[in-house]
Amino acid sequence: METPHSPSSSSERDPTFEPRTPIAVRRALQFLNSDEPQMRVQAARDIRRLTKTSRRCRRQLAEAVGPLVSMLRVDSPESHEPALLALLNLAVKDEKNKINIVEAGALEPMIKFLKSEDLNLQESATAALLTLSASSTNKPIISACGAIPLLVEILKEGSSQAKSDAVMALSNLSTHPDNFSIILGTNPTTFIVNILKACKKSSKTAEKCCVLIESLVGYDEGRTSLTSEEGGVLAVVEVLESGTLQSKEHAVGALLTMCNSDRCKYREPILREGVIPGLLELTVQGTAKSQTKARTLLQLLRESPYPRSEIQPDTLENIVCNIISQIDGDDQSNKAKKMLVEMVQVSMEQSLRHLQQRALVCTPNDLPIAGCASEVPSK
Repeated sequence: METPHSPSSSSERDPTFEPRTPIAVRRALQFLNSDEPQMRVQAARDIRRLTKTSRRCRRQLAEAVGPLVSMLRVDSPESHEPALLALLNLAVKDEKNKINIVEAGALEPMIKFLKSEDLNLQESATAALLTLSASSTNKPIISACGAIPLLVEILKEGSSQAKSDAVMALSNLSTHPDNFSIILGTNPTTFIVNILKACKKSSKTAEKCCVLIESLVGYDEGRTSLTSEEGGVLAVVEVLESGTLQSKEHAVGALLTMCNSDRCKYREPILREGVIPGLLELTVQGTAKSQTKARTLLQLLRESPYPRSEIQPDTLENIVCNIISQIDGDDQSNKAKKMLVEMVQVSMEQSLRHLQQRALVCTPNDLPIAGCASEVPSK
């Protein structure tokens, strides 16, 4: 006779088989509807624990959304944070729960908590809004409730964790066209730059900072804020050197946007921060978009943005040499030269054809072409 855990049991054979609702789930729902406040708080804590890693429990506990939102509205501070955290976990990777939580009226108390003097409650509310803002359905609703100015205020005054979550929430909200103009109107660039300067450049926080900065520098006020903030351009340049692939793509996009808007105004501030080594690396090891953007930016950073004659081809090597000759400071110039030499050597060893096509570095016409076994894969 087969046991319930046998590999050939009905639950394994039939993918539509639904197991009986676990006792812990039924008990949590029962406690949540109790008249005793302490039992409801305990139920919220149990729901938070059960839904932390289990998608199945998030589905089974979907009916808890209404009672948990009611806990946010009662004048009982001890119930607020457990209910917030339970709702947060219910919403993770569950689109239906995200939408249902907003439809149940959770935004009004959550936004109120953003202004709380209780930093733990403020952090929990920010984290919950971050999760809810991942839903395209929720983005305009969250904005309409007045969340954006409060999230920007957290960028300025919140705890380190709240600032990180607020940046990511704003990044999510910014993808809705109507929301970005509201974000721009709050003048958040300085606060975002300060967070980028302080955080690890390979972090998710840095990536979302760069997403926002790339959008903000499309406007004059965003560019002015970035360049007037001490170390602002440098923070973006540092992402080129040690950020994730996606962060680098947004960082080079931001710098390119600036240079395209007014090359004469922004060329020197960008060059001054030692951008060349990071751009050189990106032309070979970045995403396809990053490589194109890095090469275009290098062309704009040279003394003349116009192509050279046929006698002096407009190759990456010639562009960089042109820029290096103008850079003040031996350390930066030597670093860029060394980087260029290393790039050429590595690329030749991997594949000269790959080098010509993707890095566009000039090589002698009679040089044999190496095999392609070690090509850098497309990103």
